[in-house]
Amino acid sequence: MQRATSKGILERLRDNGVVLGGEGYVFELERRGYIKAGPYVPEVVLDFPEAVKELHREYLRAGCEVMVALTYYAHREKLKDVGRENDLELMNRQAVRLANEVAREGDALVAGNICNTWAYDPQNVSESSKVVRGMYEEQLGWAVEEGIDFVIAETNDYLGEALIGLEVIKQLGLPAMVTLATVQPDKTRDGYDYVEACKILADHGADIVGLNCDRGPATMLPLIEKIRATVPGYVAAQPVPYKTHEGALTFESLQLENGARAFPLGLEPFLHNRFEMADFARRARALGINYIGICCGGSPHYVRAMAEALGRTPAASKYSPAMDLHPMLGAQVEEKDKVFLGDWKD
Repeated sequence: MQRATSKGILERLRDNGVVLGGEGYVFELERRGYIKAGPYVPEVVLDFPEAVKELHREYLRAGCEVMVALTYYAHREKLKDVGRENDLELMNRQAVRLANEVAREGDALVAGNICNTWAYDPQNVSESSKVVRGMYEEQLGWAVEEGIDFVIAETNDYLGEALIGLEVIKQLGLPAMVTLATVQPDKTRDGYDYVEACKILADHGADIVGLNCDRGPATMLPLIEKIRATVPGYVAAQPVPYKTHEGALTFESLQLENGARAFPLGLEPFLHNRFEMADFARRARALGINYIGICCGGSPHYVRAMAEALGRTPAASKYSPAMDLHPMLGAQVEEKDKVFLGDWKD
């Protein structure tokens, strides 16, 4: 069933131009000690539901308009890794219930969530597609029964897998947001240019298309600009908050000073600050991006900065920085710092 909210995702996009999303639940809950790095399976949904609700609530207060059910990697393929495949239905249902509970505290939407399955095989499309379809159908079947507004199918490495997810979503009669992972320089793992792949998804009925994860703002924005110029409909951008660059297009390829790979546990030196993520939100809006968010590495303080950069005043803005009241700085805050701290709210 669909939830009763004042406006659905497509109405909000039509009326407001921009919807602010926010993800990165798995990374943030791992940092808080509730998810095991490596498998990154959201056992926390069952083991510590209050931790999930609190993170949803922090995102809501920060200005996030969408509570994404924490079902990323809550599919059969990944649950086998931690011996919890028997918890599959309960975990998926509980995740949607938690998202709904917090969404009702504000006027937020609830998104069902499916992702890359690691089961799709472009060398054996016929058989692997059946497996993938079955995984998506059971996850989204439970989500619909618990109540969602739309579905985010994300981090798709293969266009073929993304199209399967899209077909299942449309069969359920729900709005579909489908975003691609961008691990490779310019093409999906099954050989489609990212811009072309987004156009194909839109042509097949995806209501919102775009990119999520892998790339930080610096290496995602040039690609998303091309997508915006090609796709006539709604476009989404949810980068990771890490300083990727031409020499390291993705956060998986970032290296520490000693040459070791930073991903996934040594990424802190590459984190953007809140002002830089606010700047991303402004730049994305200027490009005409409609769904602006954040992915792995995201945190509520980033969402608040992005919301304020978009001209919004969420509940958490009550506690936004006021450096003139700092006991050590106060009136001594230098002019350049005032500009730095002030511009990002414009």
